[in-house]
Amino acid sequence: MVLTPDALGYLPETPSQTAGPYVHIGLIPRQAGFAIFEADLGTALVTPETKGERIRVEGRIFDGTGALVRDAMVELWQADAAGRYASPADQQGGKDADPAFRGWGRTGTDFATGLWFFDTIKPGPVEGRRGHRLMAPHLSLWITARGINLGLHTRLYFGDEEARNAEDPVLNIIEQPERRKTLVARREERDGVPTYVLDIRLQGEGETVFFDI
Repeated sequence: MVLTPDALGYLPETPSQTAGPYVHIGLIPRQAGFAIFEADLGTALVTPETKGERIRVEGRIFDGTGALVRDAMVELWQADAAGRYASPADQQGGKDADPAFRGWGRTGTDFATGLWFFDTIKPGPVEGRRGHRLMAPHLSLWITARGINLGLHTRLYFGDEEARNAEDPVLNIIEQPERRKTLVARREERDGVPTYVLDIRLQGEGETVFFDI
């Protein structure tokens, strides 16, 4: 007797597909040349009233052969300068969310250069689950593109936060120290603006650490 999903009372699994070539039209249309939204999210998460140190984060995405991925979409989610998320689900006590900071952004890699970037602020440390140790300042990134069935979750940590990074509970679950480095962005200065650079490698040598969440 063959037990099918219907016989067990389960619904059959829906087939998965990659994001396809139309992800830009639906989610970042201006990059595809379509001005269909009154206001796009854009790459700037800050306003003149936003508290904190202004920074830029940028990088490129490479596939398993070392070729640039020029049509990926990148989303960013982060805490504000005090370490608080712009979400009612953030229950950290003693912190008020910055009303002038959205904390979320979406962009695409440039079709010509493969570069992605955001203009934002450096986040503060965030409490771990159930009030456990503080997590080092970091950004959460989500990546999708043609050929990726499920979006890839990773993090960007800051290279000038060595002490906090060394104590970060998430970085410390990565057993190989060399692999941890794939999440740490180097700091550069561009016209007086701190710029943190992190290249993401989907497969192969130097593959970025991705999280199953």
